[in-house]
Amino acid sequence: AKPVMTYVAKKCGVCFQPPSIVLIYKEDNKDKTRQRIMPVRNFSKFSDCGMAAEQLKNNPRHKAYLEGVSLRQLRKLYSLLKGHLGGESLAESLEKFQQEETIDPEEDMNKLDDKELAKRKSIMDEIFEKNRKKKDDPDFIYDIEVEFPQDEQLESCGWDLESGEEI
Repeated sequence: AKPVMTYVAKKCGVCFQPPSIVLIYKEDNKDKTRQRIMPVRNFSKFSDCGMAAEQLKNNPRHKAYLEGVSLRQLRKLYSLLKGHLGGESLAESLEKFQQEETIDPEEDMNKLDDKELAKRKSIMDEIFEKNRKKKDDPDFIYDIEVEFPQDEQLESCGWDLESGEEI
């Protein structure tokens, strides 16, 4: 049996032209950083970002590569793409996503439906995970420098650096 390849996701971004999700990753035990471009098809400004994210994450062709990428992160990339298709600027889309993803401490959780509740819970888990990973954690990727081919196409990408810095 062939050993199962594992891929370590380094960063994930969205490319507007052509619409695609771009993953920078490393193969297990290899040093070279590689790039995988996953074209986004049948996605419009009316699409559901959550569903699109789940479909991508469970896509047999991409599944192994996306192990290390959270659904929330993929949803964020799709929402940026959706905003772009709807004519928003990257900044507007990011702002909107932040608002949707922020938990309101005053909110009565008992009034939410299951879907909304699950979403809040995953945000909380994610915040918890994020705070748990301290700098000496071996999984903590502190600063990733990636050499890119000087390819114009990447100019239209918005990178999700997960550290909240402005792009």
